[in-house]
Amino acid sequence: MSAPHHGLPRLLAGLEPGGAPMSLAGHTHIHGPLPYIAPDQLIEEVGRSGLRGRGGADFPTARKLRAVAVRRRVGPVLVNGSETEPASAKDRLLLARLPHLVLDGAVLAAGAVGASEVIVKVGEGAADALDALRGAVSVRDGDRVRISVLAGPEGYVTGEESAVVHFLNGGPAKPTFVPPRPFERGIRGRPTLIQNPETLAQLALVARFGSSWYRELGTLADPGSALVTITGSVRHPGVYELAFGTPMSDLLDAAGGPVEPLQALLVGGYFGTWVDASNAVGLRLAREDLRSVGCSLGSGVLIALGESACGVHESARVISYLASQSAGQCGPCLYGLRAIADSFGALADGVAEPRERDRLLRWCADVRGRGACHHPDGAVRFVESALRVFARDLEGHPRGRCDALPAGLPLGDSAVQPPGSANRRTRALAR
Repeated sequence: MSAPHHGLPRLLAGLEPGGAPMSLAGHTHIHGPLPYIAPDQLIEEVGRSGLRGRGGADFPTARKLRAVAVRRRVGPVLVNGSETEPASAKDRLLLARLPHLVLDGAVLAAGAVGASEVIVKVGEGAADALDALRGAVSVRDGDRVRISVLAGPEGYVTGEESAVVHFLNGGPAKPTFVPPRPFERGIRGRPTLIQNPETLAQLALVARFGSSWYRELGTLADPGSALVTITGSVRHPGVYELAFGTPMSDLLDAAGGPVEPLQALLVGGYFGTWVDASNAVGLRLAREDLRSVGCSLGSGVLIALGESACGVHESARVISYLASQSAGQCGPCLYGLRAIADSFGALADGVAEPRERDRLLRWCADVRGRGACHHPDGAVRFVESALRVFARDLEGHPRGRCDALPAGLPLGDSAVQPPGSANRRTRALAR
């Protein structure tokens, strides 16, 4: 076994500038060979580590493993590499540059729950990740499970776990009503463990070096490190590995610092929450701190909005995008989010009715919690935080006093690109 890495980087250890995936030999040299660990022992070690899911739900990983392990006729382990959040690049970075670390975690998780197959699902536009994964699978001849790599349609809700299961079962990539949940009946109707790439990469390190090592970083409540995509008004947008408990100001410094004074931070991506910059910079990367201002790390995204931008117009762009991403199968989402987007757009353009804001808040309350997935909930959370944080700007918009420059928050194809792509502003660093 290789010696454990103390301090950072952990996940990003050995990542070199360029763009080529790390070879199996290079991966083994840095992390050591894939260990054998008994299923119960692995689940217990993951439980002691305090590892939680990195896909946005923040669910304890050991509890998810146990929920599948106790069932019969377990289906495949599904690595959900969809990463449909436009501002996020962390999972694609792992899949494109460090595929063996993710596959190690998937193979170990399969052994823990009694699965004989691993499926890695990636968006069909992520050619670099697909190529890297297929190349990695072709040289791994010691795995005790079958590994397949599949591409699927892209779109904001297509990465929701029930949508991925529905797609792999032969249906459209749209969310389905739950229960049953995938751990009860998932792929091919069998209990299915679904994890995102970063969670499995972290699991692979816990299996090698143990829970005590994992807890050397972070806090008692939030142990370990996390990958955060930092973008917006910072000098070096990119993916950074940081320990939990790191002050928000240090996160910004890791990305080169702000290029101008900031007015707000968007924490958690487009299902996240705007936080006034004066309140945000004093926070730590910790659940308790983030919860105190009504937000969470979510998909691991931090967007800095400079003073030269208009938070109202940028938010209007995002909510219009979210409305366009509805799966179209639930009325409150399909029609409600479009009405909310149009209403917010009227506020941004200064053409709203006198009581538009009150009506907008009422519509937000009407669509919350309704639908097959959490798409309406995330969109409403974003809108309500924008109305709160940019309240003063909204007062000026009806008088047509907005000459701010576009900030260009990433949407769809304009999202932050993973390191090694044509976008040289994106970097993979660890602090």
